[in-house]
Amino acid sequence: METPVTKKKKTKKIKREEMEKQRTDESVDEDEAAATSAERKKKKKNRKEGGEANGEEAKCDGVQTLSIAVAGSIIDNAQSPELATRLAGQIARAATIFRINEVIVFDDKTKTNTSNISIWDAVEKNESGALFMARILNYLDIPQYLRRTLVPRHNDLRHAGLLPPLDAPHHARKHEWVPYREGVTLDKKSTAGGGTFVDVGLHKAVCIQQPFEPGLRVTVAMGSKRSLDDDTY
Repeated sequence: METPVTKKKKTKKIKREEMEKQRTDESVDEDEAAATSAERKKKKKNRKEGGEANGEEAKCDGVQTLSIAVAGSIIDNAQSPELATRLAGQIARAATIFRINEVIVFDDKTKTNTSNISIWDAVEKNESGALFMARILNYLDIPQYLRRTLVPRHNDLRHAGLLPPLDAPHHARKHEWVPYREGVTLDKKSTAGGGTFVDVGLHKAVCIQQPFEPGLRVTVAMGSKRSLDDDTY
């Protein structure tokens, strides 16, 4: 028979064991939580390093461009040449707003292969809407001060004057400084260094150091001085 004292000691012993077990469980939980936290930090670090690596790879790949393809048959649905011109102008305006780098016009009706022929030289008995749209888009892409030199007279452009300017980034005004300007080479050589004069839409032609044949469309780097009075680039 157990005495009250012995029974009391056993109760205290059981309580101590329960408390030690509880502390052990808490210690295990803390270790698991620490391990989980360390694992999360490691995964986060790996994701960050992976993102940086992907970013470096993307930089190495160069500047990405955005292109869209438009079927030329959309022009065939227009009821008149004027409406067809306005439709092509709306496509050009939308491409400019959304910063499209390239518009690919494909002919989804005729079987004639005109991919190696200039859009201004191609002549067909029944011309498709693809050629019409390509001519309008090419006309609108060229800055206004270059159109008289680079764009030939064509019947498809008889309503192009109704279209508003695109105000594209490469359509710089005469008083604006931009890092690059579109220009056309002139039949005028520099006597000093053998360079070429280029009309870039300013009050006077600029001279570049490279020799080019006249009538060629070029892009001129205007430098970083933000001055429109310099003559050589």
